Amino acid sequence: MSRFQRSTAAAAAALAVAAAPASVALAPPAGATARAHHARISTAYVLPGDRVYPEGIAADPRTGTMYAASFKDGTVYRMRPGHRMAEVFLPPGADGRHTANGLKADGAGRLWVIDSSTGVSVYDTRSRRLLAQFDVPGDGARFVNDLAIAPDGSAYLTDSSRAVVYQVTPQDLAEARGGRAALSPRFDMAGVLEPHKPADFTLNGIVADPTGRFLLTDDMLGGDLYRLDIRTGAIRKVALRGGDMHNADGLELQGGRLWTAGNVDNVVTRWRVARDGTWARRERTLADPSLQVPTTLVRRHGVLYVVRSQFDKGGPLGDGTPQIPFTIAAVRGI
Repeated sequence: MSRFQRSTAAAAAALAVAAAPASVALAPPAGATARAHHARISTAYVLPGDRVYPEGIAADPRTGTMYAASFKDGTVYRMRPGHRMAEVFLPPGADGRHTANGLKADGAGRLWVIDSSTGVSVYDTRSRRLLAQFDVPGDGARFVNDLAIAPDGSAYLTDSSRAVVYQVTPQDLAEARGGRAALSPRFDMAGVLEPHKPADFTLNGIVADPTGRFLLTDDMLGGDLYRLDIRTGAIRKVALRGGDMHNADGLELQGGRLWTAGNVDNVVTRWRVARDGTWARRERTLADPSLQVPTTLVRRHGVLYVVRSQFDKGGPLGDGTPQIPFTIAAVRGI
């Protein structure tokens, strides 16, 4: 998920967007002697519209249906297995939402949709009915960015402007059903992150450990990854080996591996993560301009589905004309 610093705009605008090749070389970590690997990039889904600028993606763990979100106008698209063309699931402006970024589908048939300027809305995926809305408390800057669902059903959301992680528990959701409620801060990281200017953009992607012990969230500006202990509230920096988290956007955690989308770098990286979440070692890096400023990703059946935002082509990153249609990439082999 993302909002970008203007200081990165010039570099991002210079990236050439090319057609996806049949295979792409993967760069090993610095100093590694591992043999060369190859990944294949192709187009999995097409999003209708000429100003979509997609930002978020989610996969329904029950059905395999996926969803993508438009940062431009808040449209949410549904992508069904076996269908290349996505369809509109929630129209722009629905329920007062005029942008959409972070998405997550949970195991109870709910879709969580973030509006960065306000908070998160929760929908029933079968009826499309709005179940509840949660808003950022207070006034001032806020940028609700990404979210993760823990095994107990709690949702955790990053705020990139406030360096806060909010929590919505199942009880919160039940009490707010059909109405609105305030998001509750769970982790305040303002005093933990590397020093930043007050207006700097910090926390971005977030994932939940499948055992329910901890969360991992990245500081895209500081280049760090943090472990948040769900039970105790303790926060610690994860020891990174072979790389860092600069420009890391969305995260995906499965089977002891963490995948990161490096937006303006046009990079997808795979990390090996310790069982206790205290360290992560970079294993593979795929760099290719056909990723078109990837903002986030989700993994199903060994395939990474990567959002091609094209934010540098007339979107929030710079001027220009996007390549139509907007698409979701399938990346195999990383």
